Amino acid sequence: MTNFSKTINLPSTSFSMKANLSLTESNWIKFWKEKNIYKKLKNKNEKEEKFILHDGPPYANGDLHLGHALNKILKDFICRTKSQSSFDVNYIPGWDCHGLPIEWKVEEKFKKVGKEKTQVDLKEFRNECRKFAEFWVNEQKNQFERFGLQTDWEQIYLTMTPEAEISIIKELLKFLKSGELYLGFKPVMWSVVEQTALAEAEIEYHEKTSNSIYVKFPVHKTSENLSVVIWTTTPWTIPCNKAIAFSSNLKYLMIEIDEEKKEFNLKRNEKLLITADLVTDFVKNHGNIKYSIVKEIDTQFLANLICKHPLHEEGYNYKVHLYESNHVTDETGSGFVHIAPNHGEEDFLVGKKNKLGNESTVNERGQFDKSIPIFNGKHIFKAEELVIDKLKDSKCLISNNKYKHSYPHSWRSKAPLIYRATSQWFISMEKKNLRSKALKEIDLVEWIPRNSKNRIHAMVKDRPDWCVSRQRSWGVPITIIVSKKDGKPIIDDELNNNIISLLENKGVDYWFENSCEKFLPSGYNSSEYEKVNSILDVWFDSGSSHVYVLKDHGEKEKADLYLEGSDQHRGWFQTSLLESCGIYNKSPYKSVLTHGFVLDEKGKKMSKSSGNVISPKEIVDRYGADILRIWVANSNYHEDIRISYENLNRHSESYRKIRNTIRFLLGNLNEWNENLKIEHSKLPEIEKFILHRVFQIEEELSRQFEYYNFNKAFQIVLSFCSNELSSFFFDIRKDTLYCENKKSTKVRSTKTVMSYVFECLITWLSPIIPFTTEEAWQCWRSEIKTDALESCHLLKKKKLPLEWKQKKLDEKWKRIFEIRNTFMNFVEKKRNLKEIKSSMEVIAKFYIKDSELKETFESVDMTEILIASEAILVKKEQKGFDKSLINENIFCKIEVSQGTKCERCWKISVEKSPESQICKRCEEVLNDI
Repeated sequence: MTNFSKTINLPSTSFSMKANLSLTESNWIKFWKEKNIYKKLKNKNEKEEKFILHDGPPYANGDLHLGHALNKILKDFICRTKSQSSFDVNYIPGWDCHGLPIEWKVEEKFKKVGKEKTQVDLKEFRNECRKFAEFWVNEQKNQFERFGLQTDWEQIYLTMTPEAEISIIKELLKFLKSGELYLGFKPVMWSVVEQTALAEAEIEYHEKTSNSIYVKFPVHKTSENLSVVIWTTTPWTIPCNKAIAFSSNLKYLMIEIDEEKKEFNLKRNEKLLITADLVTDFVKNHGNIKYSIVKEIDTQFLANLICKHPLHEEGYNYKVHLYESNHVTDETGSGFVHIAPNHGEEDFLVGKKNKLGNESTVNERGQFDKSIPIFNGKHIFKAEELVIDKLKDSKCLISNNKYKHSYPHSWRSKAPLIYRATSQWFISMEKKNLRSKALKEIDLVEWIPRNSKNRIHAMVKDRPDWCVSRQRSWGVPITIIVSKKDGKPIIDDELNNNIISLLENKGVDYWFENSCEKFLPSGYNSSEYEKVNSILDVWFDSGSSHVYVLKDHGEKEKADLYLEGSDQHRGWFQTSLLESCGIYNKSPYKSVLTHGFVLDEKGKKMSKSSGNVISPKEIVDRYGADILRIWVANSNYHEDIRISYENLNRHSESYRKIRNTIRFLLGNLNEWNENLKIEHSKLPEIEKFILHRVFQIEEELSRQFEYYNFNKAFQIVLSFCSNELSSFFFDIRKDTLYCENKKSTKVRSTKTVMSYVFECLITWLSPIIPFTTEEAWQCWRSEIKTDALESCHLLKKKKLPLEWKQKKLDEKWKRIFEIRNTFMNFVEKKRNLKEIKSSMEVIAKFYIKDSELKETFESVDMTEILIASEAILVKKEQKGFDKSLINENIFCKIEVSQGTKCERCWKISVEKSPESQICKRCEEVLNDI
């Protein structure tokens, strides 16, 4: 028997079946660097329309996590697709380098050698912080580069470079000059662990169990045993109390206790003041104590009351007045709120309005100050139980219960925060209409998804003034000099120019190393002034980045896009908006896109303590960066995204389908020459249909990429590879490619279309899987098209010929697929019954009622399309025909062919004589070889 395998046109390519991405991807990074591909791309597009994606700077203090990977890979998708669309893309990666997390790490380093921070020279300490940040910038840069991000890694921005620091200082001084920056004394969120004020973006809310106490404030100078009842979840603030607030909108009662309850320090005939709507809850929470209503109390009566502090016998012997305030409600408690002016926003306003003073009560370490009897020097959280005990001793504590509620914590230390009134530098939201300007600009920005606009609008609408000062060492100094006499800042252009000039020449550390005398112009008596020693909020650093990254380098337009996690509505999106609106009266961006967070397979946040962390490095080492990128592309990133190794294995399967598709194309295009192309009008209908689908997909992908819908775009390409190509076109045309004469019009037609499909696939996929597409492209260049561009990442989107788009053909092939899918369903049933092994053994008989379907059947070679032995259309319905589940007008009967199998192409044919080894078609092909 003749061995016909050597006569088959088998595919051949160096594009291997096995990817080995984790090993080979680094070679392509090296290739791109050596060939200066990114620089060549930039040069190619330099005269095109700009597209600016301004990078939100990650923090330089540790290895990357999957949130970083999601963020940067999404940005890379956008930059690559925009470059393909002939935009001159401006994307400069940045890093946030100042701030507390770095400062802590450096403090720990010194502690290990027995040095406290106060024992280290400030310049040495700041240098160590700078070195720490530099180390992690380089580490993270290398990790980002490994993801296949397309940018110039030599052109990055850091918030700690001299250029950036000077620009930040200039922006701050503009706010000072405009009058929007002011020194204020008010409560801010304070971390007693980090010993500094925190911005809203540095706060996260966790459930906390607190002591909730009901306390009696005895009424001063009355013959009745009368008390005002307050309720609080911060017992440590009782020693800081200066007043009680009530609401004129509430109804208040005086009730009399009708039975003694020693466990609640309540005596018979004792009278309490409480809001009417909370009396029932109060009674129920205290053993259903019997009581009677004495009378309703009007607000004038309350305004004239004077109470004693519940610890008046322990040194708190001052009068406690009652004041009306609209922040008091009857949702919980008693309808009265105890006022500690230094420890709450509303408390502070009540204190300010009623001149209660602003004597310090708690220091920066969270310890009670000397002004607080009994408890001074004690930490507020540790003293809380002692406060409760003293209230018990005074017989003023009614009850103490545990209360679970959402409470602000530092996102760095995870420690609970307090409100603490201190002197801080604030940017006013109202003085120059910053709030209204920001709200107006929010309406002009495109927010993706749309509902994110509502979120930032609500945050800006309700936010307090921006506290921009921090009491730490590692950051940009607040370069302001104030009068010792009245604490007011000097606003003087000559002074500001002096400061900027000196710091430009000597670096910002010069500010910390010298007295104000070095900066003051002539005419100032330096003994009357002092410089500010606080540093700037790091959110001001990054919020100003649009200036030193874009404006200072000639980019006068707004950035086209900011893209970060949804938490940045209260962080970088907002501080950038406020900084830009404050100085430039407009937002720094045209559109803002947000993505969710990465969670484990159970929807839980990843943490080392939970043992559920998957690092991007692990994924890259195990699967390769292209699989990580497919995970990003395949995700609905507007929501939180789950990840697991099982999930990654599924993405690996998707990758294999795509890789096998590319390999099939390359393998069968070996020896292909573009001179052999067949013009479109002469192509068979199957080939025309595939090009029509390519045209449709190109249009759809353009829409999806424009709206950054990468998950839909990837699914479209994956579906095309799996369905139209692998399961249809390749399946049908394998016989043509392997068995027909290489020079035949049919083979040339197939390869013509395959060459178009290959180039389109590479263009579509190169933003998503840049390593694999580059590998395929280099095989294409070396084996098939030597004049192809140096890299697939220099490819532009092609304007496909309009003749490819054929609507009538599309409608016709929908009908063909109805016939084909009917056939495949019935063949699968036969295969499951072990009656046949493949469709090639089958004679398919069809009876079709619909005339249009009949005409369609007869207009094509249905035997070829079905990959059957024979496909026959019968004129009358016969026995044994089954109705299609796809179209009720189609009936089909599957029979096993009695023909003979060709030993070369394996087709079964009744035309082939049993004596011959091969069919007539194969005989003709072999005769031409």
